[in-house]
Amino acid sequence: MISIEEALSLVKSKSHPLLKDTTLAIEKSGGYIINKDVFSPINMPPFRQSAMDGYALHLHNSLSYHLVDEVKAGDNHQPILNKGEAVRIFTGAAVPDTANGVVMQEKVITNGAELVIEKQLPENYNIRAIGEQVKKGDLALAKGTKLTPAAIGYLASLGITHVSVYKKPTIAIVTTGNELIEAGQELSYGKIYESNSKMLQNALYNLKFYDITIHKVEDDYEKTLSKLKEVISENDLVIISGGISVGDYDFVGKALQELHVEEHFYKVKQKPGKPLFFGTKNHVVVFALPGNPAASLTCFYMYVYITLQKMMDRDDLELPRIQAKSTNGFTKFGDRPQFLKAIYNHGKVTILEGQSSAMLQTYALSNALVFLPDNISKINIDDLVDVILLPN
Repeated sequence: MISIEEALSLVKSKSHPLLKDTTLAIEKSGGYIINKDVFSPINMPPFRQSAMDGYALHLHNSLSYHLVDEVKAGDNHQPILNKGEAVRIFTGAAVPDTANGVVMQEKVITNGAELVIEKQLPENYNIRAIGEQVKKGDLALAKGTKLTPAAIGYLASLGITHVSVYKKPTIAIVTTGNELIEAGQELSYGKIYESNSKMLQNALYNLKFYDITIHKVEDDYEKTLSKLKEVISENDLVIISGGISVGDYDFVGKALQELHVEEHFYKVKQKPGKPLFFGTKNHVVVFALPGNPAASLTCFYMYVYITLQKMMDRDDLELPRIQAKSTNGFTKFGDRPQFLKAIYNHGKVTILEGQSSAMLQTYALSNALVFLPDNISKINIDDLVDVILLPN
């Protein structure tokens, strides 16, 4: 059994960027990472653009101007202005080449075709210059940039329709257990509804990973071996739920050994989630998570999350950690470090009841985990504690 710190270090060192390329339509590229520099095919803006609703002026020494025309956004005609002349103009419209200032409409007194401005304008006032945001041929977004909604909007504004990105991993979720049945079936004595696959699938969806298959295998060694061989051969990441303990019907560990999955660790000194397996076979990463739902989800957030970030070649590998004041007390039993379900709000954190590794009820309310190291056994009200913020 290894420490949390050792386990985290091994996950970071043994997980690697996929570096597989794919090209996507920009509207489908959210959350992906650009795998090569993107250069702008145009100037942005591509013409001198009005930053205001108002009047474009050919500046002169007087505050009075004569209105000669109008330019709306999208118009492509070019009125010619002599000194002292103006055109009505709207935000985003092309500023005539003979205009050298735009005054907002609130700063103008109009009388028919005549208008008076409050004060002289500096040259090119309220005019967005050609290429002010980015010039044609300049770097628009660098390799390694995550495609956020703003980044996608920016690329769209440059006329870019497709982008080359790092491919996201293909992921298999395998659940084990004869006691598990699907929701919607009659719950007979001794059976429970299977929840871990849906929980883990939606945790992945929340992180923008969608290429997921779900598999169920009975507590049978040959069937476990066959299924794991299949999913390891077809995926980049395999997440197994249950079957990794040392019971008579826990066959996952033996099957992984026979399949020559290299074990980097098995069992971590922590609560919940001690029976955690992490291994690799060639480029494929394999996690076997505890079957208890809360333990499984905690291990996902603490370890699988890191592998996903590494696979996407991201810099921020772990969930954010902060310190906060506890609003209530807690006493830990035993010497294992503990992850406690909690609610964080504006610098304060409340540790919830129901910390059992089997309980999801309080996890459903949580937006954070309080980390209690092995050398601290008690938390008092107003103690500063370490808080891990969940991506909810």
